[in-house]
Amino acid sequence: MISGIVTAVLIALFVGGWIWAWSPKRKREFEDAARLPLEEEDQGENRA
Repeated sequence: MISGIVTAVLIALFVGGWIWAWSPKRKREFEDAARLPLEEEDQGENRA
């Protein structure tokens, strides 16, 4: 019984996280985060 409840809660958390990550509101935030390594690399090359 307890394992079924725990499984249901974990599935709900997973689905909630998936919905949050794929939300259109987050698209810009994730695009900016994806560019961070490239921006840091470019800044390092300019300093050298």
